[in-house]
Amino acid sequence: GRLSCTEPNLQNIPVRQELGRMLRKVFTASDENHILVGADYSQIELRIMAHLSGDPALIEAFEKNMDIHQSTAARVFDVAAQDVTPLQRSRAKAVNFGVIYGISAFGLSSDLKIARNEAQKYIDDYFRKHPYVKDFMERMVEECKEKGYVTTMHGRRRKISEIHASNYMTRQLGERLAMNTPVQGTAADIMKLAMIQTYHRLNAEIPEAKIILQVHDELTIDAPVSETDKVKRLLEESMCSAAELKVPLVAEVNTGYDWYSVK
Repeated sequence: GRLSCTEPNLQNIPVRQELGRMLRKVFTASDENHILVGADYSQIELRIMAHLSGDPALIEAFEKNMDIHQSTAARVFDVAAQDVTPLQRSRAKAVNFGVIYGISAFGLSSDLKIARNEAQKYIDDYFRKHPYVKDFMERMVEECKEKGYVTTMHGRRRKISEIHASNYMTRQLGERLAMNTPVQGTAADIMKLAMIQTYHRLNAEIPEAKIILQVHDELTIDAPVSETDKVKRLLEESMCSAAELKVPLVAEVNTGYDWYSVK
């Protein structure tokens, strides 16, 4: 349910490597009297997972504004939060995001370059410490098998015919889609609601400012320099109030003359 971008496809500007990020420097505000104001949702899919599953550990971590990957590592590896190593945090991060996409032990082992049995242990340990997440994902798969579709938090349906495929690999894909769609689809819905709210508020309060780009969890506005603070406040308020979750919705706002500087 995410929006797509074409001619040019700015969503495909690479950001994982410095050389790719440098490309963002060519995208600038409209003139020297304008500035780019960008906001990025913080861990929105994990926050939605906390909300939909009701997992107490995830909810507590977000309510206390903890480092979610550090707190996950502490639980999974049975160590104090302050004793979590960078490697443990990195592996917990891979599991946190992998679980949302229904990652297999094979996929996680490939991502982390570790043995498959070790990757399976990470996944098993994660679900043992987060049983509400496991129950939620199993429930989504069963619901999809029964109805042929799953829904986002806002009621938007996605039909998943792969769930009944005779081919094992196709059926596995259907199960992963059933697990992921309610989370990623809800994130897409929330961003659209945030965009609508931002658009109407800008028109009413700062009509010179315009939404110019949306990439996944990120929204960028071209704003008069003189209105920077007002636009920053408006954008953060619109994004953080776009949905009512059991955990806070958080958007991190940055500014810069070019797109590179906004991140």
